[in-house]
Amino acid sequence: MDHVVLVSDAGEPIGTAPKADVHGLATPLHLAFSCYLYDDAGRLLVTRRALTKRTWPGVWTNSFCGHPRPDEPTDDAVRRHARRELGVELTDLAPLLPDFRYRAVDPSGVVENEVCPVFRARPLGDPDPAPDEVLEHAWVAPADLARAARLAPWAFSPWLVRQLAELDPAVAGPARSAA
Repeated sequence: MDHVVLVSDAGEPIGTAPKADVHGLATPLHLAFSCYLYDDAGRLLVTRRALTKRTWPGVWTNSFCGHPRPDEPTDDAVRRHARRELGVELTDLAPLLPDFRYRAVDPSGVVENEVCPVFRARPLGDPDPAPDEVLEHAWVAPADLARAARLAPWAFSPWLVRQLAELDPAVAGPARSAA
């Protein structure tokens, strides 16, 4: 059984809890992450959450999200989830919003309450999403995604909408190798 890291208001670890028990009507603040994948053409991978997801099923979101395990470095958790959810290895992993935090309540009443650093990376190879995580996926121009999220925020995860509002397009652009 996976556990998540519970954190204080200051973002400091204060304990752990089973992942299956954390997301409910009174979700404690815990550690998570979001990641945006860019291809060599500068397009961004967005995914539509599987209909079996507990929170925000069927909405479009960033490339993938997850929770580090206790004592797992966040970079390692990002790479682990990329392999599990999208079937890809990553390169050029870098932070975009290291202090991002949000709380949102989905239509069923389930609360997301996370300290959620945001990363960008490039995938090595084409995504092969796990069907229990991803219903569909698409490569989009970042400006088109930002426009769609502004015009129809209900179609996207609340963390995606909030992250896009905080990201400067020049900073959030595609990760590139220093070759």
